[in-house]
Amino acid sequence: MLKKLYATDQTRLFFILKGGIVGLVSGIVVSIFRLAIEKMTAYIQELYLFFQEEPLWLIVWAILSVLTAIFVGYLIKAQPHISGSGIPQIEGLLQEEIHYRWFQVFWRKFVGGILSIGSGLFLGREGPSIQLGASIGQGASSFYHSPKYEQKILISSGASAGLAAAFNAPIAAVLFVVEEIHHTFSPLMWLTSLVSAIIANFVSLYVFGLRPVLYLGHMHSLPLKYYSLLLILGVFLGILGRLYQKNLLDLPRWFNKLPMPSPFYGVVPFLLVIPIGFYFPQLLGGGNQIILKLEESGYSLYLLLLLFLLRYIFSMISYGSNLPGGIFLPILSLGAILGALFGVFAMEYLGLEGYYLKNFIIIAMAGYFTAIGKAPLTAIILVTEMVGSINHLMPLGFVSLIAYIVVDLLGGHPIYESLLDRLVSYKKVANNSEQIIIEFPVTAESILDGMSVRDFIWPKETLLVTIKRDQQDILPHGDTILQMNDRLLILTDTNHANAVRKELRKKTLIK
Repeated sequence: MLKKLYATDQTRLFFILKGGIVGLVSGIVVSIFRLAIEKMTAYIQELYLFFQEEPLWLIVWAILSVLTAIFVGYLIKAQPHISGSGIPQIEGLLQEEIHYRWFQVFWRKFVGGILSIGSGLFLGREGPSIQLGASIGQGASSFYHSPKYEQKILISSGASAGLAAAFNAPIAAVLFVVEEIHHTFSPLMWLTSLVSAIIANFVSLYVFGLRPVLYLGHMHSLPLKYYSLLLILGVFLGILGRLYQKNLLDLPRWFNKLPMPSPFYGVVPFLLVIPIGFYFPQLLGGGNQIILKLEESGYSLYLLLLLFLLRYIFSMISYGSNLPGGIFLPILSLGAILGALFGVFAMEYLGLEGYYLKNFIIIAMAGYFTAIGKAPLTAIILVTEMVGSINHLMPLGFVSLIAYIVVDLLGGHPIYESLLDRLVSYKKVANNSEQIIIEFPVTAESILDGMSVRDFIWPKETLLVTIKRDQQDILPHGDTILQMNDRLLILTDTNHANAVRKELRKKTLIK
């Protein structure tokens, strides 16, 4: 018994060390990536101020912008998996539905992300940062010649480190990996991801300082009498979140009408951002500066509505063009604008005190993110860490829950899961499939808890080969009773893996 316990502790120690190395490298890389984007965005904003005085230079700038878009397009053409945020690709990689060489993705995502996001397009740095971290984890697993399960843990820890360094939000980064990428809890994966996130965050704090990314200063606690407004806000955000999901998933249908190859769709936003930058240079980028200035700017309802429409439409154009860039920060900025819009309306017509406007900005960020990503725990902790205040957990949780329920009733699915389904559906199905092992958890709400193996109708093309229970591996037979927290290792093939996972989720959920 002691020998087995020692072996288990030694295994965890090795994963802690490997996760620490992945976190350190990811923290350094993502901090450089983040710093380059911030410096480039600031420089381009100053450049547009110069163009306001010398508008003829816009012709030269337009030509440079087209050439930049074409260059990024060639990067995408050489490696299509650098397009978009990269999070669906990571999920596909972990589910063995997508395969790519880590370094080919890594350097192209780094260069393409800086050029696309730093040019002022309405894209976020977090998705590319997550994919950069995951690529480093994948590279580390190749260096260690890791078995498949260890490779997945290191990829997950790298993804966690990438998000932590991008937003200085290590706890939310771990929750994101658990809630959004894996949809299940694994102690070893969680521990390794936490180590990576903490170390990557430490590196980022050393570079950017201790101030939270979206620090809004002191805020008053929202009284209970305003929770009826939060109920309305949650419904409002849920409806608009579902609309965002539909519009985002419809983008390929619109972009496919353009008379150009898909890797070069980026020419469109690179040209359209020029008039935005010329007239409103302060609006360029992912949106964090807008969030910081919303409360003090004194926008009217009319201006807030125009600001929301501008950022909504152009963020869709930016992301739909397949350029390397994420939607985390654009979603948070849109949520903040909606919160300000709702708060100003409540101030003008419902008697809300002005100093509570910050509260609605913060709360709406979490609610809108929840409605689109359907990851409420990640949304709540992410916003909490980014603003540096834990005094709003109750209203954040309340609005996020309402928004989640509304979008669920409207038929919404997690946006990254939907993007992965679309990505996989575009792939050509190979004639020869490979056998793989997928892992499926027995959760508290599963009908498998307490059921014998023979009493469950297993999907076709599957074979239950092992049950992992605590630190034991159990070879199943017909009379084996399944228990909550069991992890089932199921043999299938690459062509059926995704369908098997979906069928198991559907059949095992308590109705």
